[in-house]
Amino acid sequence: MRRDIQSLFDGVDLKDWRALWLRRTLIGLVLVSVASIVLETVPDLAAVYGAWFSGIEESAVAIFSAEYLIRLWSAPEQSAIAGQTSWNARLAFATSTPAIIDLVSVLPALASLLFGTKLKILLLLRLLRFFKLARYSPGMRSLALVLQAERKALLASAVILLGFVLLSASAMYGAEHDAQPDKMGSIPAAMWWAIVTLTTVGYGDVYPVTVLGRMVASVTMVFGLMMLALPVGIVATAFAEEIHRREFVVTWGMIAKIPLFRTLSASEIGEITRVLNARTVPTGAAIVRLGEDARSMFVIAAGAVEVELPTGNVTLREGQFFGETALLEKGKRTATVRAVEPTKLLALDTGDLQLLMDRNPEVGERIRRVAQQRQGANEAAPDPE
Repeated sequence: MRRDIQSLFDGVDLKDWRALWLRRTLIGLVLVSVASIVLETVPDLAAVYGAWFSGIEESAVAIFSAEYLIRLWSAPEQSAIAGQTSWNARLAFATSTPAIIDLVSVLPALASLLFGTKLKILLLLRLLRFFKLARYSPGMRSLALVLQAERKALLASAVILLGFVLLSASAMYGAEHDAQPDKMGSIPAAMWWAIVTLTTVGYGDVYPVTVLGRMVASVTMVFGLMMLALPVGIVATAFAEEIHRREFVVTWGMIAKIPLFRTLSASEIGEITRVLNARTVPTGAAIVRLGEDARSMFVIAAGAVEVELPTGNVTLREGQFFGETALLEKGKRTATVRAVEPTKLLALDTGDLQLLMDRNPEVGERIRRVAQQRQGANEAAPDPE
C-alpha cells in the first residue's frame, strides 16, 4: 500500500487517471490558495469575501498537511532514497528542499489558525507554497538543478559584484563627500548609490554633481552592464545544456525501445539521435499525403497512425515505421497517413537515412525488406475501378 500511494503522488505514469487527477487537484489548490492569500490583502475584497478566504486557507492547510504526512510516511519507497532504513529514508526526505518548502508553507499558517497570530512574516512564508509547483514542472526542476550545478560560478560572480560595489562606493565617496556630505558622507552611504547604479536601476534619489563624480558614475554604469551579463550568461548557457541533455536522454530512450534500432550499439544510437527530428502530431492530423514528394521516413515513438490504402486502412503503432517506400525510390507518397491519437514521431531525412543504411547494413536490409513487402501487398490489391 505504501508503494502504491508513493507511486500515486510521485509516479511518472500519466495514464493512471488517479495520479493525473491528484496532480491536477494539488496544482489547482496551490494556485487558488496563493491567489486567496494575495487577494485577502485588498481591504475591500477582504471585507466582502473574508469568510471565503478563510475557508480556502483552512482547507489548503488541512490538505497540504495531510499531503506532507503521507509523503513522509511513503518516503522509503522513493527510488532516490531506496535501500535505507525507513526512518533514515524519512529523515532524508524531510531534509530535502521540496519537503522543507512543504513544511514551512504549512506550519506558520497552522500556527496562525490555531493561535490567531497575524505576523506579516507568516504571509511571506505562506506564499512559499507557490514553489510547490516545482514538483510538477520539469522546467523549474531543470532550473533548480542548473542553479545548484553552477552555484560556485554564481558565488564567484556575486563576490566580484560586491568588490565593484565597494570600489565604486569608495571612488564616489572620494569625489562627492565634500559636495554632498548628507548623501555621500561615508562609504556605507555611497554604497546605496553604487548598488543602484551597478544594477542599472537608477532611482535618481542620489546622483553625482561634480565632474569627477560623473566620471566615476560613467565607469560604474559600464561595468554594471558587464557584471549583470555575467551571471545571466552562466545560467542561460547551463540551462540550455540541461534542456539539451534531457532531450537527448529522452530521445535515446525512445530509440533504444524501437525494434528497428534494437541491434544498434549505444554509440550508434547516440549518432542517430543527432539526425532524428522529434515531432508531435495531434489526433486527425495528416502526417504525409498521397502524391506529395517524399522527404522523410517516420518511426512511431508513441501513439498510432492510420495508413489510407485502396484495400483498406492499416493501423501502425509504437515501434513501427512508414514512409520508407517513396523515400527509397525517390518518388511520390503512395498513401496518406493520419494520426489516430496523439502521436510522437521521429523523422529521418533522405540523406540521413541513406547514411544510416550504409553504416548499418542490418537496419538497411530490414527497411528494404519491409518496403518490398508493402509494395508487393499494394500491387496485389485489386484495382478499385
